[in-house]
Amino acid sequence: MDNIISVENLYMDYGSGDVLKGISFEVPKGQIVGYIGPNGAGKSTTIRIFLGMTSGYRGTVKIFGEDIRDKYEYKRRIGYVPEIVEFYDSLTPVEYLNFIGSIYGLEENKLNKKIDELLNIFDLYEVKNTRISSFSKGMKQKLAIISSIIHNPDLIFFDEPITGLDANSAMVFKEMMQALKNEGKTIFYSSHIMEVVEKVSDRILLLNDGQIVADGNFEELKEKVLGSSLEDIFNTLTGFTNHSEVANRLVEVINS
Repeated sequence: MDNIISVENLYMDYGSGDVLKGISFEVPKGQIVGYIGPNGAGKSTTIRIFLGMTSGYRGTVKIFGEDIRDKYEYKRRIGYVPEIVEFYDSLTPVEYLNFIGSIYGLEENKLNKKIDELLNIFDLYEVKNTRISSFSKGMKQKLAIISSIIHNPDLIFFDEPITGLDANSAMVFKEMMQALKNEGKTIFYSSHIMEVVEKVSDRILLLNDGQIVADGNFEELKEKVLGSSLEDIFNTLTGFTNHSEVANRLVEVINS
């Protein structure tokens, strides 16, 4: 099976010690990978390296079989929803998506049809000519998702993609990921919402303190760690088992 992502001995140091400490893994075509870990574990750094947004790393990163260092062409085949979405707020959804489509060289007539259909699916068609500055967080998140898939990418990075989405839209998004996988797309999914990662992922990578401490599907991790949920496994492997005590102490301080 072809590997879409190959990582070997990846290190990253911003000047105060390694954020990534020699991680290695491969992601085959058509797999949904859940990439989880505590804040500061190195998840966003990993994704930024994959996207070519962070340089100065040590080790080897290959995407679509080619080393990405100083390469740009591979980005045409990638989609990305960042944790913090930023737009040109003075644009409308139609203007913004036309701009994105033009970057990827999509033919105008086909692009306009696709824009209308996608906006309609995500319940944004009625506001397609409204300035993005007036949108709620959820509406902006939907627009970010559309912009990440409009060019039919082979590899998609989702970083907390359902933040702000209503329950129905979140459900559609989860089904969309499965449908994309069935079309042979590869998805790298990072989130703190353990229940979603547990349900949608073919495989889960758990990063802690810059190192991968678990790699497998949920059933394999559950058998290895003896946890009943991904949240249990996460807490055990990251050493955070006193959440009840912390919560009770917090309430004590509030009531003092």
